[in-house]
Amino acid sequence: MIRKTRRAEESAEFESFAHSRGQRLFRTAVLLCGDWHLAEDLTQVTLAKLYASWSKVRRAENQDAYARSTLVRSYLSHRRLRRTGERPALGELPEGVCPEGDPALRVTLLTALAELPPRDRAVLVLRYWEDRSVEETAAELGLSAGAVRSQALRALGRLRTALGPDAAEQLTRS
Repeated sequence: MIRKTRRAEESAEFESFAHSRGQRLFRTAVLLCGDWHLAEDLTQVTLAKLYASWSKVRRAENQDAYARSTLVRSYLSHRRLRRTGERPALGELPEGVCPEGDPALRVTLLTALAELPPRDRAVLVLRYWEDRSVEETAAELGLSAGAVRSQALRALGRLRTALGPDAAEQLTRS
């Protein structure tokens, strides 16, 4: 009887966690993969993995970091598994509230970000879009801090090249 009560409490605790963090995980997944539907799948896979190991996750020092790390690793794993599979062409971006700024520049940035290799994209999304420190990004990706710095530098160079000189200059002013 006590076990059932504990499981019910853990399930309720996980449900609360999933409701409060699910949207943020989804947003990060969209930024990582650029595909709304794949982002939904990655978010569900992440939440399923978190639920399966909830007793470990709930004891983690930083549950958000644990969840993000699980999401990024699921994304990278998906990319490795689907390396020879079909890739959807970039179509329309999902409708939503547009933050202040230039929407065309945002679309250009997201398109250029989609052209980067998965690991570069993961470093840039975590480091700059999610505003994580070098150490947090390194921990989530299983890299050293120096590797994150050098990879971020190379990825930013590739992103600037993909954007072109006009867009890159416009981004630095924004």
